[in-house]
Amino acid sequence: MGKADVPGRIPSVREIMDDPRLRAASAGLGRSEAREAARRVQRSLRGGHRPLAEAVADAVAALPPAPTRHRRVLNATGVLVHTNLGRAPLSRAAVDAVAYLAGTSDLELDLAQNRRGRRGRGALEALHAAVPAAEAVHVVNNNAAAMVLVATALAQGAEIIVSRGELVEIGDGFRLPELLESTGARLREVGTTNRTTADDYARAINDNTALLLRVHPSNFAMSGYVSSPSVRELASLGRPLVVDIGSGLLAPHPLLPDEPDAATVLAQGAALVTASGDKLLGGPQAGLLLGDAGLVERLRRHPLARALRTGKLTLAALEATLRGPVPPLSAALSRSVGELGDRAGEMARRLRGAPGLDAVAVATEAVVGGGGAPGVALPSAGVSLPAGLGPPLRAGRMPVLGCVHKGRLVLDLRTVEAEDDELLIGAVLDAWGLVARPSAVPASAAAPAQAGPVTETAGAVPETAGTVTHSAARAAGAVAEAVAGAGP
Repeated sequence: MGKADVPGRIPSVREIMDDPRLRAASAGLGRSEAREAARRVQRSLRGGHRPLAEAVADAVAALPPAPTRHRRVLNATGVLVHTNLGRAPLSRAAVDAVAYLAGTSDLELDLAQNRRGRRGRGALEALHAAVPAAEAVHVVNNNAAAMVLVATALAQGAEIIVSRGELVEIGDGFRLPELLESTGARLREVGTTNRTTADDYARAINDNTALLLRVHPSNFAMSGYVSSPSVRELASLGRPLVVDIGSGLLAPHPLLPDEPDAATVLAQGAALVTASGDKLLGGPQAGLLLGDAGLVERLRRHPLARALRTGKLTLAALEATLRGPVPPLSAALSRSVGELGDRAGEMARRLRGAPGLDAVAVATEAVVGGGGAPGVALPSAGVSLPAGLGPPLRAGRMPVLGCVHKGRLVLDLRTVEAEDDELLIGAVLDAWGLVARPSAVPASAAAPAQAGPVTETAGAVPETAGTVTHSAARAAGAVAEAVAGAGP
């Protein structure tokens, strides 16, 4: 019998950490994490008579799967680009590229010439190849940084002409006009909230006009008596036209015909396009700058560019996203309703195998989210469950987020990879095991299944809560099982 196993004696932290399971945890998660687990074992032993091996097993089971306080989450909200959940999930190719280049690499070295090379040239070449209409490209750490660099390098002390209807709030209380004015540029607003013409811009142009700015209102939609000038009209007015397309769509997409894309906007005469890398492109957080070679070079050589530059892991993930197989977000966007319906039906059937669990396959509507394609509903399918499962699903070892609709928790499968169905089923069964005890079943858990399809599931996730007209009406019908306050 070892010293740590003497009956009635509480072993020291050092003795507990000699357990092979905690030694393995120390190697993978760090010594401080393993030491805290050992302290939990001590507290457990002081609290009652139980075997040391059992207390260690429980402590090890409670350890995080990785050395980070953040948790992997299964997104079943039906919002493809969910800001609260980290926006676009990276592809396996992007993850592999990050791991491959996590050590030392030729980030800024030309190996053939043994001299300094262009930083992240692989990612830049891949981006240029994806949008050949751009004369040059540059990458910064997010789209807001791209706008700040443009305003600072091209319009500091001068005027930027922009429509009043495009002075948007971009999330978490940050507003585009305040962001731009912080650079020392002055905004000259033209037109009205709902209607702006090319003549409005033309009349506002003066000797101090540095550029014209067009901002895609990516997190809301207006309908009715509205109009705005085309890119071609604005590009003909004699000043550089910068177009913020926001969502990062590089080429037209058949499912999103009204979403602006970089290739089309550049072909229509824009001097510069800015976009996000972690939205519809499906890559890491990054700000993309594409367009006129002279302007891009001015941006690249501006002193602020150094402060806004991306790191090697972002560049690796971006290049792999552009060169590699279809990323998860693109795959989710293109999933057929038939495939989703089949998965939902099979999942509901298996979940009903748990005594008393009311699981029903339903039709749903997903959305792009994250400031992309506002007002576009994507037919989808999911599983409707008792609403009382929401809290234990969020608190589980594999957290799951869905949406509450008319007293039911709906898990939309368009935002869940098919390979994660088993994880999702296991998480639901674990959560049901907690709420199915007679004393623990919330009143909402006894609600009957909704008849007919669920068509408002994703509409109320905070990503789309700011939309206008018909989108807002759809959003009013549901409450998201997610952290409030999300923005694009």
